Amino acid sequence: MDWMTMSLEARNLAYNNRAHVGSEFVQAKNEGWAAASQALRAQRPEHLDLAYAPGERTRWDLYPAADLRAPCFVHIHGGYWQRGSKETFACLAEGALAHGWSAALPGYTLAPEATLSRITSELRAAFDWLDARGAKHGVAGPVIVTGWSAGGHLTALMLDHPKVAAGLAISGVFELAPLRDSPHVNDQVRLTEVEIETLSPMRRPGVDKPLSIAYGTGELPAMVASSRDYHACRARAHLPGDLIPVTNANHFTILDQLRDPDSRLTRAVLEMAEYPDLIARPSRTAR
Repeated sequence: MDWMTMSLEARNLAYNNRAHVGSEFVQAKNEGWAAASQALRAQRPEHLDLAYAPGERTRWDLYPAADLRAPCFVHIHGGYWQRGSKETFACLAEGALAHGWSAALPGYTLAPEATLSRITSELRAAFDWLDARGAKHGVAGPVIVTGWSAGGHLTALMLDHPKVAAGLAISGVFELAPLRDSPHVNDQVRLTEVEIETLSPMRRPGVDKPLSIAYGTGELPAMVASSRDYHACRARAHLPGDLIPVTNANHFTILDQLRDPDSRLTRAVLEMAEYPDLIARPSRTAR
């Protein structure tokens, strides 16, 4: 899709996932995730709210496996960089935990308190902390980072961190320019031209680590195009990673896959840990 030919009104609606499915539907999904996440956090409270930097939200929740060297599923929450929390989305670790993996969820400061530049810097600090101190909390295996919506965008940006071995970006926005004129996003996020240029994954050098990209076939056409275009961009540079359309899923129901130990997305995450020499592979960048 060529967003540059859209009217401002059409562009705004093209990326408004909440309006596409209805606020009541979104509220019900959030309440369900929050209840399941509260139960998980109550069952495993030993390594919650570990500060990686000063701030109310700059904290990790860790769920270590019995095996210190087990792979670690990391999930970056979405919410267009202005909503959401690690506490709401903890239940998305259920699929990986069922396979004996560790899991970890980082928080980050939300817009408008934080710019997108600050959010990305915070998450880099979070992975630095996990690299340096994760083993003290039972997490020392290869890290597979996943993220949804805004978290899918952040997953793509975090792929070049040395601690990250591979990633799964779910329903992300990989070119930020279309959101510049979307009030439901940019009234809070306040993207600058520099951020659009430097923090759009489509405009950055590709990272030679596995990055699979998933989307729901029931999502908005612009959101589908975002995932397909970014995968095509990486494929042209011969960078590894699958394109995973999830049949009939919308922008919100696609997340239920991560709670299911046998779902397509959980299998995709598990398979990333099987890449040969995942940790030892040198990374390169490509245009």
